[in-house]
Amino acid sequence: MLRLGAMLLQYVDAHDLGLVVVGDPGFKLATDPDTVRGPDIAFIRREGVPQPVPVGFAAFPPDLVIEIGSPSDRPGDILGKVGDWLSAGTRLVWVIDPVHRVAHVYRQDETQTTIGPQEALNGEDVLPGFSCALAAIL
Repeated sequence: MLRLGAMLLQYVDAHDLGLVVVGDPGFKLATDPDTVRGPDIAFIRREGVPQPVPVGFAAFPPDLVIEIGSPSDRPGDILGKVGDWLSAGTRLVWVIDPVHRVAHVYRQDETQTTIGPQEALNGEDVLPGFSCALAAIL
C-alpha cells in the first residue's frame, strides 16, 4: 500500500491541497475516555492543518482516512473504527481489503460503496480530481 501513499502524496503536493500522513499517525477523536486512532494513511486539507503542526496526537479528525485490512482484522473491529472516524468528522474513509481485492468506501452522509479491482477509488469532494485504479495498488 506504499504505492497508494506515494500516489496520494504526489497528487496532494502537486496541487498544494494539504498534508498526507502515513504510518499510523495518531488522531485524538474523543475525550473522557480518550479515543485515539491511527490510520494507515490520512489526508488533511490545507485549511484544516493548524500552524504550527501539532506535536503528538492531533486533536482533530483528518478529512480522508485509509485503512488497509489484514487477514487478522475482524469485520466488527474495522466497522468500529470506521464509525469512530465518521462520528469524529472524517468525511471519507477507504477500507482496502487486499485479500478479497475490494475497497469499501464510507462517507459521512452514511452512504457506502464497494469498489472492485477493475474500478477506481476517487477523492470525491474531499480530494477533487484524485483517482486511483484499485488494481494498481492491490
